[in-house]
Amino acid sequence: MRILFIASEALPYTKTGGLADVIEALSRALVKLGHEVAVFLPKYRGVKASSVVLPSMTIPQGTRLRFPAIANGGVHRGVRYFFLDDPFYFDRDGIYGERNQEYPDNAERFTEFSRAAIEMAKQIWLPELIHCHDWQTAMVPTLLRSSYGEDPVVKEIPVVFTVHNIGYPGIFPKEAMERAGIPASVFHPGGIEFFGNVNFLKGGLIYSDYLTTVSRKYAQEIQTPEFGFGLEGVIRSRSNRLVGILNGVDYSVWSPERDTLIPMKYSADNLEGKRVCKEALLDEFKLSKDGVNRPVLGIVSRFADQKGFDLIAEIAHELLHEDVLLAVLGTGDRRYEELFRALTMDFPGRVGAVIGYDNKLAHLVESGADIFLMPSRYEPCGLNQIYSLRYGTVPVVRATGGLDDTIEAFDLEHGTGTGFKFLEYSGEALLDAIRQALNHYSDEGVWKRIQLNGMAKDFSWNTSAAEYAKLYEAARAVRNQSVVSSSN
Repeated sequence: MRILFIASEALPYTKTGGLADVIEALSRALVKLGHEVAVFLPKYRGVKASSVVLPSMTIPQGTRLRFPAIANGGVHRGVRYFFLDDPFYFDRDGIYGERNQEYPDNAERFTEFSRAAIEMAKQIWLPELIHCHDWQTAMVPTLLRSSYGEDPVVKEIPVVFTVHNIGYPGIFPKEAMERAGIPASVFHPGGIEFFGNVNFLKGGLIYSDYLTTVSRKYAQEIQTPEFGFGLEGVIRSRSNRLVGILNGVDYSVWSPERDTLIPMKYSADNLEGKRVCKEALLDEFKLSKDGVNRPVLGIVSRFADQKGFDLIAEIAHELLHEDVLLAVLGTGDRRYEELFRALTMDFPGRVGAVIGYDNKLAHLVESGADIFLMPSRYEPCGLNQIYSLRYGTVPVVRATGGLDDTIEAFDLEHGTGTGFKFLEYSGEALLDAIRQALNHYSDEGVWKRIQLNGMAKDFSWNTSAAEYAKLYEAARAVRNQSVVSSSN
């Protein structure tokens, strides 16, 4: 099948979060299954393209016309890449915004991107199915079923829409519709209208043939008021077309046996290299050298309430009364950046923090830490807890979304389980789960059993990609049935 992925970011070109990893890895896994896959992305600042495929296309935006180009990114590991080239919208310092502020014209930027994706499909690379990801691409199905509803070339293309994080729905004032070139016909309660505003994600949920999200548990959670962000009713109404497919990980990149970014490779058969990585981690984060015999807790994350940093802030000082060291890598909300800077001053040699993102350091934390913290308020899937399992770094997670699906609570009596979980969203519950882990860390034999349980788990993309391939066939069947019904 010819499958067109449309996304706002993807490795190896652009990354702000796990979406970029998913697009690269899933597209490659589908190619290995025999499918032909192309990925369409915005050409952000610094992205290199090999040539121009289409020097100009006409994109209407209200009373204005725009004339962006389509650039060729070539073929990377079997996957073809194309870019929307419009410097006015995408040659900027940031991807979605700057200094923690979203760009005010994001509705226009990503509507142009969505319309250009459809035009690219018409004129350059016609797919049999389109797979869209998150609110930035939700105008693709919305426009296909409205502006392009009578277009004989594209009107019958089925669309699968994946919600990676419903907490980012893309909400804009109604006035943005005209500036962005969104047809007024879709602004109603059964369309993209949302309490008087425009909700891009809602368009993806309503106008796509099938919906997916990135874990089975999260597919259930987003149908509830607690996790649905006001869209739970829409999702429940389409629950027969909603499938939870767990994200996989790329073990050619995230595996201690193969990792070229860590000081020494290691495996479940020989964990000696993990100690070398721990020593390097202590050095890099300016932690006490005697920490090699003490538990090191690692964090690699965006600093946000969603990721549970309000809980970490609540218990930080009490946690550091335990015999632990803390290595933190990430960036985000300023109050949490300041928290970790303060902790490094208050607990020198006990807390090390790098404010920012560095891929090599992320690998070092995964390989060198003993325990990995992910106390998320909600987590659609999560990747770092899965990376941690393979690196023998025991996760402490909240039992939500993909964290609950991927981490099995350790059972001392049976020797089963891969980590530690807590359910109640409170600092006290998090601290209790960490103390459970620390208690078992003191027993070398028990701790090794937990590590080896985790390292044996397989969350590669092979299974998930096969599930997506089946879903694509179902989406084609549904779209074909819809076409037949409308013609009768």
